Amino acid sequence: MTQPPADPARTPDPGILLYDTLQRQKVRFVPTVPGKVGMYLCGPTVYSDAHLGHAKKEVAFDVIRRALLHFGYQVRYVTNVTDVGHLQNDADEGEDKLQARARLEQLEPMEVADKYFWSFVRDMDALNVLKPSINPRATGHIPEQIALIEELIEKGHAYESAGSVYFDVRSWPEYGKLSGRKLDDQEEGTREAVREEKRDPRDFALWKRAEPEHLMRWESPWSVGFPGWHIECSAMSLKYLGEGFDIHGGGLDLQFPHHEAEIAQSEAAGHPFARYWMHNNMLTIGGEKMSKSKGNFTTIRDLLEHHDPMVVRFLLVGSHYRSVTEFSEEAFQSARSGYRRLTEALHEVERRLPTAPDRDDPALREKIAAHVREFEDALRDDFNTPRAVAALFGMTTDVNAALGGGPVGREALAAAQRAYRTLGGDVLGLFAEGGARQDDEGEVVDALMDLVLRARQNYRLQKQYAEADELRATLTRVGVTVEDTKDGPRWRR
Repeated sequence: MTQPPADPARTPDPGILLYDTLQRQKVRFVPTVPGKVGMYLCGPTVYSDAHLGHAKKEVAFDVIRRALLHFGYQVRYVTNVTDVGHLQNDADEGEDKLQARARLEQLEPMEVADKYFWSFVRDMDALNVLKPSINPRATGHIPEQIALIEELIEKGHAYESAGSVYFDVRSWPEYGKLSGRKLDDQEEGTREAVREEKRDPRDFALWKRAEPEHLMRWESPWSVGFPGWHIECSAMSLKYLGEGFDIHGGGLDLQFPHHEAEIAQSEAAGHPFARYWMHNNMLTIGGEKMSKSKGNFTTIRDLLEHHDPMVVRFLLVGSHYRSVTEFSEEAFQSARSGYRRLTEALHEVERRLPTAPDRDDPALREKIAAHVREFEDALRDDFNTPRAVAALFGMTTDVNAALGGGPVGREALAAAQRAYRTLGGDVLGLFAEGGARQDDEGEVVDALMDLVLRARQNYRLQKQYAEADELRATLTRVGVTVEDTKDGPRWRR
């Protein structure tokens, strides 16, 4: 999917409503710069293979990004890579997750980071997630993090203690405004480990002094150490998107403390931060939240060994990003059936298009246009992908009815193809092969199937019915259905 050029003077406001976590309601989306959107998504901590939670988050925000592109915006999409500072249990004490994995696999920490970063990229490619505009790493932005910490110390919102630096949450009364947690109600020691060097146990680390055994370390004004987990996202989002950028996204589990800390440290340093906050919900497996302790933890790589990546993506876009997505065998069966219905209709449209009569079918074309409007209205309403998918199914019902009634005019078929490829392909990302099946593989398959159907017709003309039936049975075994119609045989996957 290519990035369309945006002309701020000509890009109309599509009237998008999105749910802003900070305001706790749907609000009209108005970007800072007309026609352009700055978007930041908290990316992976690259210490292990990506799991289904990553798939939910990445696909959800990929569709949001694609929808913004569809409505004419130019989008700068920044996703970070956490390769230092994320300690065990998301706390301020304990071992760095990358260092722990490095010790386990007997590798250097940066070997671990590269190994699992590229594993993550392969998984996202399989799920047809567009690559970020910018993909910064925490280890590549240590100076920016140090500079931001220095600003916080200068403004009286952070303090150095025994070589480490902590954010003083008591100095920032708005701490908790995203999650709705009042500071006095937060239990001491929750998520943030209690340490004597902290003035308040709820203060969080901006910089940590490295213990002798800690491998990942940098020089700083306070100690040889490493940055805290939260400071990286503030530093990198402000660097590449600027103050007051438009959208900050992430999983609901990051709302506290990670996103709460991002807001506090950025705004306390005097930098207006994200204007809209969007969070995707979790997923369940067999009705239970995914957890290693429950034995239902699944990586994307393991999942894709048994399921078509596009069926996985279809299952994900079939639920709203703010809803819980259920992964079960029943859910996959339904997703496979639904996805097959869409792709079969698309491929049949594209098979007939080259030989379609040169005329129009205005009634069908108007039905297609109505479904396109339904699809776009669904996306304008907080990126409601279930309603958007329903619009595609409604169009498929009308298209299949027309195809079953005889030859369809070329203009109507072309309109159907554009709708499938634009809405289902470019926006929902469901047709990974892209284009209009003009690739070599598509042409070869079509040519071979024409030969097979001719051979079957010849068998029947020569009354060699057993051979014709055997040929049809062979096609059925490999997932190809042959239908005999008054206009001749046709095939579909």
